[in-house]
Formats: sequence, C-alpha cells, structure tokens
Amino acid sequence: MITPLMPHPAALVKTRETKVLVVADLHIGWEIALSEKGIHVPTQMPKLLQKLKMLISRFRPEKLLIVGDVKHTVATAEISEWHDVPDFFTELKTQVQEIQVIRGNHDGNLDPLLPEGVKTLPSSGTIIGDVGFFHGHRWPSPALLKCKTIVMGHVHPVVGFHDPAGFRITRQVWVKANCSKEQLTRILLEKYKIKVENNPQETLLKHYGVKPKTSQLFIVPSFNEYLGGKPLNEKNSGEEEGKSEKIVGPILRSNAVDLENAEIYLLDGTFLGTLSQLKALA
Repeated sequence: MITPLMPHPAALVKTRETKVLVVADLHIGWEIALSEKGIHVPTQMPKLLQKLKMLISRFRPEKLLIVGDVKHTVATAEISEWHDVPDFFTELKTQVQEIQVIRGNHDGNLDPLLPEGVKTLPSSGTIIGDVGFFHGHRWPSPALLKCKTIVMGHVHPVVGFHDPAGFRITRQVWVKANCSKEQLTRILLEKYKIKVENNPQETLLKHYGVKPKTSQLFIVPSFNEYLGGKPLNEKNSGEEEGKSEKIVGPILRSNAVDLENAEIYLLDGTFLGTLSQLKALA
C-alpha cells in the first residue's frame, strides 16, 4: 500500500518487512538553468535536505527511494552539482539505513556523485511489496505489471487556475488514473520486442512469471516545489484541431492510461475533480 504524506510531495510504502519513504524529482542544481538566463538564486539543496530529514525523522522509514532526477543537468554534471549532490547524500546516509535511486532522464553521470552505499536502479523500475515504481521518461519493465498500482514521477504535475481579475496560480497535485492491464500488457511486450503467443497475459507469464494486475497509475508531484511545471488542465496547442499534444512520458501517450478521467488531488488531499472537469474550468 502507498500512502501520500499530506501535505508533503512524498509518500510512504509499508510492507511486512520494511517501511519506505518515496520522493521524486529533486533536480538538485536547477538554479544553474536560471543563472544562465540571468536569474541568480542561491542553491536550494539545504532546504530540500532539511525537508527530507524532517520526513525521515517523523516517519522513521528503513529505506528511502528516489524515483528519478536527483540532479538537474541531463547528460553531465555542473560544478555545483559535484558539490551539492555528494553532500546531500552523505548527510542522508546518517538518517536512513538504505537509499535507492531509480535513474531519471536528468541522471546522466550520476554515479560518480553518489557516496558509497547509495544504490542506483534502472529507469525501467523496481517493485516494493505490491507497488511498482519507475521514473516515467521510458517504458516500465513488464515485470511491474504484477503490481496493482504503479507509480511514476517525471511529469511535475500541477494545475492552473485564473481568478476573475485575471491572475493565474498553479498548485502541485497528485494524479490517480485508471489503467487497462490488457492494453498495457500488450504494449509493454511489444516495446520489449517480445512476440505475443496466444494472448498477452500468457506471454507475460511465460517470460516474466507474473500475471498482470495493474489497474491504476499514480503520478507523484516533484519534491522540489520550486520547479513548477506545465499545468495539466491547460489546453495544448493544436488540441482544438484534434491534434492534442499529450503530456510527457511514453506510458501517458499510450491508450492504456485514462488520463482524461484521472482524479486530481492537492497536496493536502483536497479532491479537485477529474482532469477533464478541470480542463473545462481552465
């Protein structure tokens, strides 16, 4: 079972053996992108660290799982990241027994920055109890289909609103969407170049030893609250002509996830409605 830790952009997974704190999208070093545009902001790493330490102290997990994008630069690492990322994890190692990182699209050249003992996992994901986790910029492993619930980051989900005076505000949100296990099974087998024999379920069982159970997808808000994001409820360019430019992430561009009818929740747990309802109000 996965439980959002309201009002924080984090979740807790409890199994019989362990308790795991889950966060996504730290983007340590995002200030570099701002400085290149002439906007100079001090490193926010200490604030991220303090917030994470507070959650660890309060909920006392045995393990910390970061669902991708530890750092901000994509393929390399900037000078500030060579300083901030090691310091960040060195301090966290004194607070929690085990730390794991699922690779995100911003985590190129991450390994040299991590202290010994911090484990990196492939972007195709990992399983904790009955919950599967992957970053979201690539397809998850078909093995994750044994889980009823799969969880991704990558999107930095927010919704936007305009008041009568024309002011615009955005708020971070959790997204809960239904999945078609049949379509998802067929798509993932195809993406991993596995020929379907008889039917997708039997093929998945033959190659991965699991029966597909996935029925829902959670999108985790970014732990770095300063990142912002493109509001999910804003109309995309070309949408009115029937050429909707869908949200980032291959699994969300497939027909296996019902994003339009996804339930949208604020960090404090307030239910805002479905995505299609919020689009009508945007």
